[in-house]
Amino acid sequence: MNDDSHLPVLALNAGSSSLKFGLYLVGPGTRRMLVSGMAETKGESHGALSMQDADGNVLAREGQPLGEPSHVIARIAELLIARGFPAPLAIGHRIVHGGALCRVHTLIDAEVMRQLEAAQAFAPLHVPPALSLIRFARERFPDVPQIACLDTTFHFGLPDVARTLPIPRELRMRGIERYGFHGLSCESIVRQLGNEAPPRLVIAHLGSGASVTAIASGRSIDTSMGLTPSGGVIMSARCGDIDPGVLAYVVRELHYDAGQLEALIDQRSGLRGISGVSGDLRELRAVAAANADARLAIDMFCYSVRKQIGAMAAALGGMDMLVFTGGIGENDAATRASICESPAHRCVTRVMPSQEDEQIALHTWRLTSQRARAQAETQATMEAKTI
Repeated sequence: MNDDSHLPVLALNAGSSSLKFGLYLVGPGTRRMLVSGMAETKGESHGALSMQDADGNVLAREGQPLGEPSHVIARIAELLIARGFPAPLAIGHRIVHGGALCRVHTLIDAEVMRQLEAAQAFAPLHVPPALSLIRFARERFPDVPQIACLDTTFHFGLPDVARTLPIPRELRMRGIERYGFHGLSCESIVRQLGNEAPPRLVIAHLGSGASVTAIASGRSIDTSMGLTPSGGVIMSARCGDIDPGVLAYVVRELHYDAGQLEALIDQRSGLRGISGVSGDLRELRAVAAANADARLAIDMFCYSVRKQIGAMAAALGGMDMLVFTGGIGENDAATRASICESPAHRCVTRVMPSQEDEQIALHTWRLTSQRARAQAETQATMEAKTI
C-alpha cells in the first residue's frame, strides 16, 4: 500500500449490548461510507442485525438469533461479500478505556492486548465485549491489521488540575485519575467544525451515556467523566457524580459487595433509578404527564447537564459555542431547550451528529498507512544492503 491508496476500512463500535459497524473507503483527505449497520448482541432480540448503504437503502434486516459475537462478525463478512462490497483491509475498534498503559490509538499486537485486558477493571461493562470482538475479528481476518481507537485519547494530556483526583499519592500511582470518555465523538465534532471551531467550545454528548467536555482551541482541558464512564452527569442507568458517602453507607449498613456496588452505580441508578420506570427519555416523556417520578427524572437530567455546561464554561473562562451530539443531544429538542433555558448559556448553539465510526475509520487508515510505509522502507533498506 502507498500514500495514494484508498483503503476499505471496517469500523467496529462495540457497546455492552450492541455492535455498530461501518465500512468506509478512506484515502488521503477523503473518506466515503459504503455501509453502516447495527447488531444487538444481548437482550430479547439477541442478534437482530440491520445494514444499509450510504443512501439509506436497507441491505439487510435480520431478526433471527446470531449467538456469539463471533457469529455476528461472520455474518457481517458474509453480507459484505454477498452485496459485492470490498473486503476490509484494515479494521478499527472503539475501545472505551485502555487503562494507564494504553493511552493513544495504536496497532493491536500481543502487548496491546495484555494492556487492554488489564484495563477491564476500569470499564467492566465496555472493555470485555470489545476484547471479545477483537479476538473474533482477528480470527476471521487473520492477515488484516487491527487498530485500537481509544475514547480516552482525546483527553490524554488534561491539565494536572483537571486530571488529578483528590486521593492519596499511592492510589494515584496506580493510574487512578481522570481519563475522560466520548473522545472519538468529541474528535469528530472538532473535525466537522474545522475552521469554524471557536477558541472556547463545550460539547454535550448526550445518550444513554452522557458527558460534557470543555475544549480550548481544539484541546480538551476538562470533562465531566472521570476514572470510569460512570461519573459526571446523570445518565440512563448510571448515577453520575454522587456523594461518596452514599457508597460507604451501603457497604457499611447494607453490606454491598463490589458487584452490588457496580450494579447500583451502572445499572440501577440514573433516569431508571429516579423514575422507577425506564432509563429511556422517550419512554419517560410518554408517561411524564401522569407520573411525577418520570417528570423528576427528566428535570434532574436536564439540571445535571446544565450545571456541567456551566462548570465547563467556567473552566474555559467563557463559552463561544455549545454543541449537542449523541442520541439525546441530536434528537430531543425538548431536552435541549430545557438545558439551555438559563440566560448564562446564551451563546451559539449547534446540533451535530456524532461520527465515532468515521473517526475510527480515519485513525485506522492513518495508522495502517504509517505501518505500510515503515514496512516498505524497511524492505527497501534490506534490498539496498543486498545489492
